[in-house]
Amino acid sequence: MNDIDAWVWWLVGAAALGIPLVVTAMPEFGMLAVGAVAAAVAAALGFGAVIQVLLFLVVSVALIGVVRPIAARHGRQRPGLATGVEALKGRQAVVLERVDSSGGRIKLAGEVWSARALDTGRAYEVGQEVDVVDIEGATAIVI
Repeated sequence: MNDIDAWVWWLVGAAALGIPLVVTAMPEFGMLAVGAVAAAVAAALGFGAVIQVLLFLVVSVALIGVVRPIAARHGRQRPGLATGVEALKGRQAVVLERVDSSGGRIKLAGEVWSARALDTGRAYEVGQEVDVVDIEGATAIVI
């Protein structure tokens, strides 16, 4: 064991941190792995164990402190372009067949959809414009 250089151990540690990164998809493990690679470089350049450990800690904490908030902020952002049924929510439609709480038909984005009124006591007549508030399966929920 003493024949193996410290930089090799740091690379083994980086690879070991890469395994939970892949399995759990937690980016923090990747940031720790980058810290271990930085410590391996320091070890290969001949720096002592204290510098290696400090470099590992500084790089890892800096990455977690800087990259993690940016990634979290990016993850909370809604996509700029809504697609699929998300793009239909909030659009207007025209009633083709009387719509009430039990059903009906509307023309939405050039297509005929089954529809249901959100308010159970409300009904919409043919030709009336309605707003789509949700899509449940193949049924548009309208107000």
